[in-house]
Amino acid sequence: MKENKFYAIDGTQEPAFHNHVDYCVGTGRIGLALQAEYQSQLKLVQEEIGFQHIRGHGLFSDDMAIYQEYETASGEKRAEYNFTYLDLVMDSYRRLGLRPFLELGFMPQKLASGKQTIFYWKGNTTPPADYDAWCGLVTATLKHLMERYGDSEAVTWPIEVWNEPNLPGFWENADMEEYLKLFERTFRAIKALDTRFQVGGPAICGVRDAFWIRSFLEFCRDKGIAPDFVTRHHYTTEVPEHEGHYGYAALTDAERGFANLQTTRDVIDSFPEFRGLKTHLTEFNTSYIPNCPLHDTNQNAAYMALQLSRLGDVNESYSYWTFGDIFEEQGVPFTPFHGGFGLVANGGIPKPTFWTFAFFKQLEGKCIHRSGDMIVMDKGKGSYCGVAWNCGTTRMDRELELTFELPAADAGEYALITRLVDEDTCNPLRLWHDMGEPSSLSEKQKKLLKDSARPFVSSRRIGTQEAVSGQETPGAETGRKVQVSLQLKEFAVVFFELDPAYPAGDRGYDYQRVMQQKNG
Repeated sequence: MKENKFYAIDGTQEPAFHNHVDYCVGTGRIGLALQAEYQSQLKLVQEEIGFQHIRGHGLFSDDMAIYQEYETASGEKRAEYNFTYLDLVMDSYRRLGLRPFLELGFMPQKLASGKQTIFYWKGNTTPPADYDAWCGLVTATLKHLMERYGDSEAVTWPIEVWNEPNLPGFWENADMEEYLKLFERTFRAIKALDTRFQVGGPAICGVRDAFWIRSFLEFCRDKGIAPDFVTRHHYTTEVPEHEGHYGYAALTDAERGFANLQTTRDVIDSFPEFRGLKTHLTEFNTSYIPNCPLHDTNQNAAYMALQLSRLGDVNESYSYWTFGDIFEEQGVPFTPFHGGFGLVANGGIPKPTFWTFAFFKQLEGKCIHRSGDMIVMDKGKGSYCGVAWNCGTTRMDRELELTFELPAADAGEYALITRLVDEDTCNPLRLWHDMGEPSSLSEKQKKLLKDSARPFVSSRRIGTQEAVSGQETPGAETGRKVQVSLQLKEFAVVFFELDPAYPAGDRGYDYQRVMQQKNG
């Protein structure tokens, strides 16, 4: 099935498009940053995309070893803090140009009120046995960061209190009253240290989300607390069906998710005190499990293009969960392609979705077109760039031909350069399958997979045309137009650049002669 679409873009319209693709990216627990493969994947992500912040679990979990206790000669227990691993992790982030988006959790075992844990690595998810000791831990950690990186730097790092307290696995009994107590005590302790710190919550996910957001804001209003932002999460698949090590999840209609995000915006704006308060999606992806094969596919990449085109409508930021597949919530994965959350598969292999983020990061200029399958940006002086995609919640064997016209500069020709990601041109998952799905990759196999994981680059020259009489393109100084056609196979994503091709060749050089082509 082939579908054709045509857009006449006159350059005078400026549809809303808030591109915050690079604000933040997620990681597993931050203690994983001590691994070499983790750092290698993160370096690749920063080189090709370049995020500003990084957010992960486990700041206070025992593998980071921050919270310690000792006993005095009189038998009194006292707290002390060990920042050795924290410094290693934060230094590594700063070297890569990243600032932390600090998530405060989970509970150190020695400070916990209970034994409930979550994940393979056993993050404790119970309230503190001593709230004063918890606040002491928080403020001591922030003081250390201020001393090490400077007050003016550290206070710019956003702080989120806990993770998904509306889910009983992440917060014992999903006890809202206890969470609100945690938030108030933590918020006041941080602000007492330095009012410049930006603190928010409640970092909820899915279940009773509108009720939790409303209750959180009612509590803050009644307690005279002014949170600096609201956080929540955003996932877009149905409940997965499990088979062996994997969960197979169907995508939901994107409009349903966008409507849900709008509900959060509406709830916040219904409070006069909090109208316009920023919202951060501190996690988002398609599936919410780290063993969903959908994450590794071109379908995921195309669906994410639609998400990135609209998530900025009501959110200050949206943090993809996660940058890489060094991740252990359900244990150490068995194979390089196992449906992990990451943009990068183990072995340093970019997945198709990696390029969706890279493409959106490269958008520049003002938006002059936004639709359900394309963003077009005007870079000025007759130059354009954009991203187009062919997404769907299920496979429909649908090919899409997008044709669009734009105001042209006075050059006789344009250069169209495209970078294409689809199932035939950039699909390491298929190659891995055809290799026999090896669980342990040789260096040769890694290289082949990396080679297969690059966008296909192509180019062509396009001539300009006179605008049809009586239908001149508004705002076009030359009265000319340039027409582009893009062919997108199912689940394709393409980045394009369209620039005037002014003659600049060397004296005597004739490309047509070189290629044995006839002029004219």
